[in-house]
Amino acid sequence: MRILLLSWEYPPHVVGGLGRHVGALARSLAADGHEVHVVTRDLPDAPAVRDAVEDGVHVRRVPEAPPVLGFEQLVSWVLACNNRIQAVAGRLLREQHFDVIHAHDWLVGYAAAGLKETWDVPVVATIHATEYGRHQGWLPGAMSKLIHQVEWWLTYEARRVIVCSRYMRDELERIFALPPDKLDVVPNGVDVRDFTVDPDEARALRRELTGPRTRMILYAGRLEYEKGVQTLLEALPEVRDRVGPTRVFIAGVGTYADQLQQQVRRRKLQRHVRFTGFLADRQLRLHFGAADVAVTPSIYEPFGLVAVEAMACGTPVVVGDTGGLREIVADGSGLSFTPEDAPGLADALVHVLTDQELAHELIRRGTARARDRYDWAAVARRTAEVYGQAVREEAALRATERRAPLRPQLRAAPILELDDTG
Repeated sequence: MRILLLSWEYPPHVVGGLGRHVGALARSLAADGHEVHVVTRDLPDAPAVRDAVEDGVHVRRVPEAPPVLGFEQLVSWVLACNNRIQAVAGRLLREQHFDVIHAHDWLVGYAAAGLKETWDVPVVATIHATEYGRHQGWLPGAMSKLIHQVEWWLTYEARRVIVCSRYMRDELERIFALPPDKLDVVPNGVDVRDFTVDPDEARALRRELTGPRTRMILYAGRLEYEKGVQTLLEALPEVRDRVGPTRVFIAGVGTYADQLQQQVRRRKLQRHVRFTGFLADRQLRLHFGAADVAVTPSIYEPFGLVAVEAMACGTPVVVGDTGGLREIVADGSGLSFTPEDAPGLADALVHVLTDQELAHELIRRGTARARDRYDWAAVARRTAEVYGQAVREEAALRATERRAPLRPQLRAAPILELDDTG
């Protein structure tokens, strides 16, 4: 198939799990023989060529239109970004046939809906998370209500909707009243080969980061309230009391960073907590390899890709018992605790840090689960099956309609030459 992916982030620009997901999915689909085109936004750290083939994927990076808006002006920024993405993607659709458009999250929803209406190409939407879920079941302001509405609109416009876990499937059925037969559960994936960590390099990094008798706990991910890092900081003093010297490394950026740093100062944990900022892939994997345990203490987590990545690196994991994380550790490949329960998190961390046999068993089960359940090749094949179903359903619907599609009309439209009067 010829596939058009729309995403607001794409490697090397990676803010969270979405960018990694789209990049890996595109490469895996291309490796399976599909022709994959990605339209995403341009960034200073992106490759210099805006239209390029990267790992078999045709990537078109869209420059911002003037006036250049900051991300803090979210609604205006999203509309401007969608305008440019739709313009570039529309040119591609005019030049050649595409079987399906795959839109990733609400941030490209306007462009996806506009392209569908113009070119009669079926849209598949992946909803990676919901505004409702991020705020634990309520919409605190006008911005949240708008995002919630756009998310619903995208699921309505899409022929098929992909979610990453059964938890997310149930959530979308409930909050958007989606019919169950429109939803497909396709988990996120990892390429286990990419997560092989050199033991000598990991040990060398460990010597740089901590003393020989100091335990190392790693959190990696966005710094947002729903990620639950505040619970980890609350649990740290008890962990230190029970196991001795322990340092927490917090890798990531986000809007909740200042509040977390204030919590560290308030609890006088400055010597025991280090904020590393964003870590590039190789450094993040070395940090996983160096750590005694990785923790994902989320309150809300549609999937929890970082926990699978930690497993693939051979690191024991402790996760909040919520959302997709519950499914990831369902076979005993990790420990879980009740979200926001600091004593419960402390107990789980102490078990891993003091029971070497348990830690080794978690590593064995975790690496096997990452390899067997979350392989990207299998995820790409399942995604392509969803595309095929969307194409068949769209064709059946179009066969019942009498209106002519706009695509041939637009392709046949003459280029008008204006005179001096316009």
